Amino acid sequence: MKVSEFRAGQLPTDVRRLVTEAILVAREAGRILRRRFRTAIPVSGKGPGDIVTAADVEVQAMIARRLRRAFPTHGILAEEGLDATAGTEWRWIVDPLDGTKNFARGIPSFCVSIGAEREGRVELGVVLDPIQEELFVGARGGGAWLNGRRIHVSEVSDLAGAFLGTGLPNRVRRFAGPVARVFSRFAARCLGVRDRGAGALDLCYVACGRFDGYWEVDQSPWDIAAGGLIVEEAGGRMSNFRGGPFDIYGGETVASNGKIHDRMLALLGPRGGMPRGYRPPVRRR
Repeated sequence: MKVSEFRAGQLPTDVRRLVTEAILVAREAGRILRRRFRTAIPVSGKGPGDIVTAADVEVQAMIARRLRRAFPTHGILAEEGLDATAGTEWRWIVDPLDGTKNFARGIPSFCVSIGAEREGRVELGVVLDPIQEELFVGARGGGAWLNGRRIHVSEVSDLAGAFLGTGLPNRVRRFAGPVARVFSRFAARCLGVRDRGAGALDLCYVACGRFDGYWEVDQSPWDIAAGGLIVEEAGGRMSNFRGGPFDIYGGETVASNGKIHDRMLALLGPRGGMPRGYRPPVRRR
């Protein structure tokens, strides 16, 4: 997809250049990931249940370099230890490789996620699946798109016919029991539940109607910033587990086509699998 096919000129003026650059940067990141995929690549542990590959590091360095050159006054928050945010109006929120475990094992389910927030509100999101060559784009007030075509959430209104996505948090040892209980509630009442291992991509699947809903606990802002906005711009609904405003720093993600949202909230319950005394992995700054 060429940038011109997206009709960037029709976007709000204040995000037009940002979206165009984010698409170009995501495309370059995708080329790196395709080249590195299923090769002998170094993998190291970040903590229990969490890993990082040399591709994560390489792609993040490239994205940060490009964004700093294009937008020197912007902050950047990225998964692999980058937090340069002080005093910035705009901040980029980047996951250079969402689905690292899949990538490391040769499973073709991963993506690049690039979002940007302005004074705390996400204004744009770009998510690229480099294997399927699918580029999802959303801009606040400008709609959501997949490879140049406008996308919308599904029309499924019955939970029994709903196809849902979810994921296990990296800190799964703290969540295993309650997460399993919530999973079983959904599995018994819907068409099916899938954990594909790349939350940003799952959110985009809600946006284009492949999934009807999605939930997950303990996510970081780079997992959900871009995808969450794309869902909203595709006509979907985002919230926390109580139905309150969605916060990318809150650790609670519920996404849906809007029609099954309240039923999902009822099954999640007010805590949705969160342990008492829970603190999200990344706090707002």
